[in-house]
Amino acid sequence: MADPLSQAFAALADPTRRDIVARLTDGDATVSELAAPYDVSLQAVSKHLKVLEDAGVVSRSRDAQRRPVHLEAEVFDLMTKWLERYRRQAEERYERLDDLLTTLPTSPPTPAPAEGVNDDRT
Repeated sequence: MADPLSQAFAALADPTRRDIVARLTDGDATVSELAAPYDVSLQAVSKHLKVLEDAGVVSRSRDAQRRPVHLEAEVFDLMTKWLERYRRQAEERYERLDDLLTTLPTSPPTPAPAEGVNDDRT
């Protein structure tokens, strides 16, 4: 079984699942509500939700007759921490590059004439 971070990234690799997650940021929704804008069956949306649920991205609860789908923020915290570590490393590399670039001369060197070429135009 893959680690939770890998499962979350794999689950979000699909554009339909990313769209479902984006829609759940507005609040919980039922499968029917989530399926409404898609030209697919409820079963297809349920399969997408199962992948998201297995990855810990969403959960389902029972609320009387409804089974709302809820976005789980904890998995996004895990993903954000992982991404942040690499973002900081990239920023540090860019800062070192900026520091190096500030030590270079500001104007390009004048090319020396090629040997044996006489450029007297008089």
